[in-house]
Amino acid sequence: MRNHIAILIVIILLAMNLRPVMAGLGPLLDLIEHSTGLSSAGAGLLTTLPVFFMGLGAFAGRHLRLLLGEKNGIALGIVLIALTCGSRLVWNDTSGMLLTAIGAGLGIAIVQALVPGVIKGRFGANTGRAMGLYTTGIMAGAAVSAAMAAGLAQSFGWQAALAVWSLPAAVAALCWLVYPAPAEHTRSTPGKAKSAFWRSGRAWLLMLFFGIGTGAYTLVLAWLPPFFMGLGQSREISGYLLAGLTVMEVVAGFCVSAFIGRFPDRRGPLIIVLLCALAGVICLIVEPLSLVLLAIPLLGVGIGALFPLSLIVTLDHVDDPIRAGELAGFVQGGGYILASAMPFLAGAIRDRFADLSHAWTLMALGIVVIIGIATRFSPQSRISLIRRREA
Repeated sequence: MRNHIAILIVIILLAMNLRPVMAGLGPLLDLIEHSTGLSSAGAGLLTTLPVFFMGLGAFAGRHLRLLLGEKNGIALGIVLIALTCGSRLVWNDTSGMLLTAIGAGLGIAIVQALVPGVIKGRFGANTGRAMGLYTTGIMAGAAVSAAMAAGLAQSFGWQAALAVWSLPAAVAALCWLVYPAPAEHTRSTPGKAKSAFWRSGRAWLLMLFFGIGTGAYTLVLAWLPPFFMGLGQSREISGYLLAGLTVMEVVAGFCVSAFIGRFPDRRGPLIIVLLCALAGVICLIVEPLSLVLLAIPLLGVGIGALFPLSLIVTLDHVDDPIRAGELAGFVQGGGYILASAMPFLAGAIRDRFADLSHAWTLMALGIVVIIGIATRFSPQSRISLIRRREA
């Protein structure tokens, strides 16, 4: 029991470093644009590039596991995050910002590709709860970085406000390195490879579901503060709105972790949280200022619960820890590549219309699509469409 608690704490520490490199950008985008000369579409690339390379890296998860094992692979990923964050203190022109965005995305991708297999192997029947806490840690890191961004920038400059997140990443790397390596059975071998997931229609459906849902998350992460700043709100207030939203995501993640075991059929929780997210984005479209206190919690609950539920539904489809990690890598790989388009598209929309309302409309349409997809995730369907291929 103590061993499980210890590894869970380390996993949460790792998770908390997977979003500050992006979540801290939103309240500072106008400063970054002014200093670097980036357009809104270019500034959107600072979120698009990490998410895109997170997708590419996720596809390489099995090969990384074979080459490095989970211990060394996760260590490499978290160290890369620390180095790229820290380098922004001195390398913060246009090329530096874009290249560090790529480096951070690769580091995040390595960690995210390998951690689900560790969780599946260590926690077995409690995988759903452990995944809920892991994803809650991800959102908690985003909340802290969004809340602190404006204050850090005012005191030390926007460059230091971005670079400071190298410190907790270094602490997480140290904790992971001193913790005993995962058991050898978590390493895969070429002989264990079974049917490719790209041949499974259900795997592609899971990828589409994850990608559209994550696209909504990345859109909010990148552009919610600039949206409210454009409506006359201060940098601090706009950052606090994103922080408040991510706090609600944390609460939602804890609820998923605590209660998901009571819902072997995940469709009910999925549709409820998607309707919450849809209601929240409608508030942003219709009357963002007067409905902000309704929009923020609705979006936070919807997006915050959707992320862990998406991964839990994915892991439901495979019992073997290695194959579960590989399916998660496939789903996250394509899903993040799909989601990466949203921050850039939103920036292009802002350049064209000087407003983000059309981006919120696009997000609402995407949520309607995945509500339809969620209705297909019955326990019987996942057995027939995935596990039959694994036999």
